[in-house]
Amino acid sequence: MDPIQPNGVHHITLVGADRQTSIDFWEGVLGFPFIFEQPNLDDQNENHLYFEPGDGRLITVFTDETRTPTGKRTPRSAGAVHHIAFNMTRDGFDAAIDRLEGRQIKHSGVKDRGFMHSIYFREPLGLTIELATYTFELPQGVAHSVVLKRAFEIRSASGDYAIAQQHLDQAVAELSSPAT
Repeated sequence: MDPIQPNGVHHITLVGADRQTSIDFWEGVLGFPFIFEQPNLDDQNENHLYFEPGDGRLITVFTDETRTPTGKRTPRSAGAVHHIAFNMTRDGFDAAIDRLEGRQIKHSGVKDRGFMHSIYFREPLGLTIELATYTFELPQGVAHSVVLKRAFEIRSASGDYAIAQQHLDQAVAELSSPAT
């Protein structure tokens, strides 16, 4: 049987607290423009807010004025969302650290993941948010996933534990070379 084969993420919907908490975080802290709102068509007690995270897709939030933010870590049980990661340019990533600190938002500090740098913090309802920036430049016309797949193959063949800079450098060099 053939796979279903979606062609990308359409949107992600989160369960929020009150309307203003969502607007203050998603638009005020992360800078995702507030696009529109309407009732949650499946639950008349909720509102549905739509934000644009920078790639034309949507992050949406169901809000209910009777819910309040707790800030407690969201569940880590099977089927739960661990975190949502957003891609950033290097300059934007560096500026985000200063902006989080300026807002007195606790964060993890920069984590080196080999192929990317990340910083983690929680939004008001306890969901972990990751801001990430790749540590390599893309060859023209090549997607990040293509570079990462090739770096993984190189890493696996060498028996190394995780993708490191040398694997990325080799993958980028190979993918930058004209086909022979």
